[in-house]
Amino acid sequence: MKKTLSIIALSIIGFGLVSCKKENKETQTADAVATDSTATTITPADSTVAPVSTETAAAPVSNQPLTTIALSESNFDFGQIKKGDKVQHVYEVTNTGTNPLVISEVKPGCGCTAPDFTKEPIMPGKKGKITLHFDSTNFDGAVNKYADVFANVEKAPIKLTFTANIQP
Repeated sequence: MKKTLSIIALSIIGFGLVSCKKENKETQTADAVATDSTATTITPADSTVAPVSTETAAAPVSNQPLTTIALSESNFDFGQIKKGDKVQHVYEVTNTGTNPLVISEVKPGCGCTAPDFTKEPIMPGKKGKITLHFDSTNFDGAVNKYADVFANVEKAPIKLTFTANIQP
């Protein structure tokens, strides 16, 4: 039981190591946990453990009947913006199918991007919106960011991307 709790604690700490500023894939040194019946001792280990990746998380499963979607665009270029600017872009979605379109989640690839989206079902032939808000405070130069859109469509997630050139 103590080993299980220690593994869970190390996993949670691993999520804290994921950074928007530096997206490295280096391995992190782990601590081995030795236990006996009276005490828990933490001793350094020689092994390395790959960092926890948020990309391996399972996609949300929709129990809604499938439909189809059309995007006004899937990529947007903000062009040149000043460091520290907070910008946003609205991606328009149209339900081109015969069942209601339900956007269950929009997962940005970075903490610098925050999503807003139409929460109620989008009826066939109707439009909804997905807005991505970007904070350029921690960036310089060219950036490429994305968000995955999970909905009741066959090829989910749908990837929305944007680029910007951050000027000092």
